[in-house]
Order: sequence, then C-alpha cells, then structure tokens
Amino acid sequence: MQKTSTPTTTKAWLCLLVVGFLVLLAACGSAPSTTGTATTPTAAPTATLTTNPTPTPTPTTATSSSGNSVSIMNFSFSPNSLTVKVGTKVTWTNHDSVTHTVTADQGAFNSPVSAGSSFSFTFTKAGTFAYHCMIHPSMTATIVVQ
Repeated sequence: MQKTSTPTTTKAWLCLLVVGFLVLLAACGSAPSTTGTATTPTAAPTATLTTNPTPTPTPTTATSSSGNSVSIMNFSFSPNSLTVKVGTKVTWTNHDSVTHTVTADQGAFNSPVSAGSSFSFTFTKAGTFAYHCMIHPSMTATIVVQ
C-alpha cells in the first residue's frame, strides 16, 4: 500500500525544512564559542609623568667650514634651523621612502630629492633662507647664513 501525502503534510514538511535551513544559516554568522582555558586580563601599564609642563623648543644650530647636512626623515627637515658661514655647502639627504623637494621660499634653490638621494647647495650670500617641501607644505625649515 502506497502512502499519499496531503497538501497540509507537504506544507508542514516544507515549513520545517525552511525553518531548519534558517537556523543553520543563522548559526553560520554567530560568534565563535570560547572553549578551552580562560585568560586572565592583565592590568594596563601606568604612565609616569615628569614635571616639565611647557618645554621650550630650541633650534639646532651647527656651523662648519667644510659643509653641513640636513636629514629629511619622517616628513621633516632635521635640524629645523641650521646656521652656516658664507661659502658653506649644505647637503640635504632624503631618508624617507618618498620624494621630497628642497625649495627656498624666495627662489634661491629648488630641487626634488628622491628617496635615498641628496641635493647640495653652496650659500654665497649672507641671509636667512626659509625653505619647504613643495609636495608636503607642512615641511619647513631655515638656513641662516652669516
């Protein structure tokens, strides 16, 4: 004897199948269960403050008759201010992984300096030479020639 299914029985099985599928689908997106050993949280380190509420920045100054150098590193010129004598050759070396420029604000010098390369300029006149990177305008510094 062969069983025949009624439309109500078929709908019930289909409904049960859909609900089971939705439960399986919902389980796929749930957070992973945590089994095994529990970890004990550690206390966060505490910072010790020193008492120097307002440090006063002092520009780095160097002089030499044989030449001076400026490092381009971490998107800044170091030293930020350099004092040299007339006739001094200053060399900028780019230690960053991107190209920068060494561009005098008043046009005395301008050169791209690719990663790992250098640019040199000999200062033949006394004065204060502010300069910047044209690609990264927040990079600024000064050469004082005496």
